[in-house]
Parts: sequence; C-alpha cells; structure tokens
Amino acid sequence: MRFTYAEAMTDPSHYLPLARAAEAAGYTSFSVADSLIYPKESDTSYPYTETGDRSFLEDKAFIETFTLIAAMGAVTERIRFTPFVLKLPVRPPVLVAKQAMSIVGLIGDRLGLGVGLSPWPEDFKAMGVPWERRGKRMDEAIDVLRGLATGEYFEYHGEFFDIPAIKLNPARPVPILVGGHSEPALRRAVVRGDGWMHAGGGDDLDTLLTRIDAIRRAEGKADAPFEVHVISMDAYTPDGVKRLEDKGVTDVIVGFRNPYQKGPDTEPLAKKIEHLERFAETVIAKAD
Repeated sequence: MRFTYAEAMTDPSHYLPLARAAEAAGYTSFSVADSLIYPKESDTSYPYTETGDRSFLEDKAFIETFTLIAAMGAVTERIRFTPFVLKLPVRPPVLVAKQAMSIVGLIGDRLGLGVGLSPWPEDFKAMGVPWERRGKRMDEAIDVLRGLATGEYFEYHGEFFDIPAIKLNPARPVPILVGGHSEPALRRAVVRGDGWMHAGGGDDLDTLLTRIDAIRRAEGKADAPFEVHVISMDAYTPDGVKRLEDKGVTDVIVGFRNPYQKGPDTEPLAKKIEHLERFAETVIAKAD
C-alpha cells in the first residue's frame, strides 16, 4: 500500500515544508488540489459534500497546480505529486502536456497526473470552453496528452482538437489517473487511464470498486497495472489498510483536518507536521 498526504486551502507558505516533512515521514505522494476561479454568483452545487454547498472555497488561497508542484518538487527528492484532480477539459491539452512534461523534465518521474471534469459550468465559461459535450472533450484531451508524452511527432484530428504533427521536448509518459464516480468516469479511467481517483463523498466505495473491476474484465484489462487511489476511514488504521489492500486499493489518500470548513485554515504548520508524522508512526510503519 502507498500513502498520499492531502493538504489544501491552507497558507501557501506551508506547502514546501509540508512536502519535505511528508517525504521524510515516508509518504509516497502529496496530492495537489486544483481550482481556477470562484464565481460571485452560482446555482451549481458541489457534488462531494452532503449539502452541495461550496462556500467553503470563499477566500481560500489556491496556487496554480503545476506551479505548486514545481516548487515542492524543487525542495524534495523522492515524493510524488498527484493533482487531485486537474480540471482537464477547460484547459488546452497541448498546454497541459507542455506543463506536465516540463514538470517531469525538472523533477523526474514524480508526477501522477490526476485529471477530471470540473463540476461547475462557470469554469468552462471563464475559460471560453463550451459546457456541452465536456466528456467527449475530456476523452480527446487525454488522447492528446498520451500522444505528446511519447516525445515523437504526433498529430490529432478530432471533434474538438485539430493538431498538426508536433512534438514536445522534454517528453516522457506519465500515469494518467482519472477522477470521478459516474459510469463514464469509471469507464474513462479503465479505457483511457492508468488508474482511478476516488473523490470521497457519500457514494459507496465497494460498489465503485466492484464496477471498476467489472469494466476492467470486460475490456480485457483485468491483469494490466492499474492504480486505485481512495479516500476511506479504513485508511487510518493498519487493519483498515489491509482491508483496502485486499479490495485492490493501491493508494490511500489521508488528511488530518476537514478541508470543507468555512473560513481560513488556522492550524499551525507545526501541528500539521505533528499529525502527518504521528500517522506515519502508527499506520505507515506498521503497514509495511
């Protein structure tokens, strides 16, 4: 089992020392949240809280995802970084490929590219991208990422993207981890991705894992390498970690405060490091 430390919506000055502390404590990955804008008015609800309220985002600092990964990568040597998740279809995929390839060129194979759909039409509008057929746009964007990550000349002619033969340098393949709980998202993770990222919330984890297994079998990929990243209370005890591992989970995502609380994060940096180190001593060390 591998362990991902999750921290978001906190004082930006905390991230670099937290990355160093998580690496020293034995975590495999550090998850990086993605948020673009906060609209003044919206009727859209957040899908991963019980009430759908998203006002917890108000006045929270969000450093651009690849910028934050580059900064944390520069002060660490081994820990991996996993966007959780990058809102892919609102972004130009060639630019995302360039950003991702630049990251791996700087810090090596320490990027697991978590991608997903934004649940908010306002993100699409702000970026000048249609909300309609966003799933198909997402599929094409993943195809473009895959092609450009080879480092060879690549061209693409789809419904949304028409790209002449181009190549990027540096370039190397990166794992693409697809987030989401819907049937199209689960299928996308299996068919186009290298793994799946569970977003937590009220959906039944066992049901989602069973469905992913069924899709993998149907697609002839049951024995292919596949990452499964989950949020679960079972992750906080050695016995629970073993139960998750028996279900095929490869990575657990753990955090030590409620990120959905309104208002600023007032927890001191020293307390955050204390929490992540205690978990490493009581769970990670015993799960090896």
